[in-house]
Amino acid sequence: MTNKLSAGLAALVSLGASPALAAQPVEWQMGFQPAATEIMSQIRSFETYTLWFIVPITLFVLALLVYVMVKFRAGANPNPSKTSHNSLIEVVWTLGPVVILLALAIPSFNLLTAQYSPPTADYTVKATGYQWYWGYEYQTENEVSFDSLMMQDGDRADAGKEDRAVYPRLLTVDNEFVVPVGKTVRLLVTAADVLHSFAMPAFGVKMDAVPGRLNETWFKAEAEGLYYGQCSELCGKDHAYMPIAIRVVAQDQFDAWLAGAADDIEAANRNLVAAIESDAKSVDVAANVKN
Repeated sequence: MTNKLSAGLAALVSLGASPALAAQPVEWQMGFQPAATEIMSQIRSFETYTLWFIVPITLFVLALLVYVMVKFRAGANPNPSKTSHNSLIEVVWTLGPVVILLALAIPSFNLLTAQYSPPTADYTVKATGYQWYWGYEYQTENEVSFDSLMMQDGDRADAGKEDRAVYPRLLTVDNEFVVPVGKTVRLLVTAADVLHSFAMPAFGVKMDAVPGRLNETWFKAEAEGLYYGQCSELCGKDHAYMPIAIRVVAQDQFDAWLAGAADDIEAANRNLVAAIESDAKSVDVAANVKN
């Protein structure tokens, strides 16, 4: 499983040269986004596993339907068979599905167990869905809370988010949900008005936000970068404009951001982006020198 996760993280790097770009939707995408957590890596593996059952069964049923339509059509059988049952066939079509369902159920239950058995959390964050944005509250010594709204085109220049490859249209937000890499984050999800759903594909996270109820999930991001998701529950006229952006950074960068965010979230975000870009330039310079 570790090798599979490593392969997924390598795919993240191939998506772009900038470390700020980790995983986001791409044109004509047919499969999942690259995995950024161990849980998402298991989800991708389970999808591949189920296809080994789905594809042969689909082809078998199609072939069987074609065979029956041709062999037992009215023109070829003017006197239809009077057979009422066949014991062997009934045993096969009963035991066959049972075996297949067991083969699917066992790894499915193992995945569900992993999803709902979180390790000890390093940080706890509450995400609240509103019409139509998200609010975040960090349960730390100095509580940090802020709202995260979709970025309007006219505000991109001031925020330093003009690069559409890194900050795509309809997914970029003014204040990202910032977490440290390699740390377990306990996420409490709720809503203040109607049903919402917190979904982050690269993390394998999708949790309903229900007014008056606190749902819990978790994730542990294994690669730095900027990840995008969206509200996945129809919640009104601006449902399509309710993105989620999670920025995964190094521990020292997160600590500096958290300390600054308690006083000025906008300044903390600008300093964080500047630190990330500075590190990226240092990596580029080192790579060029090495070459």
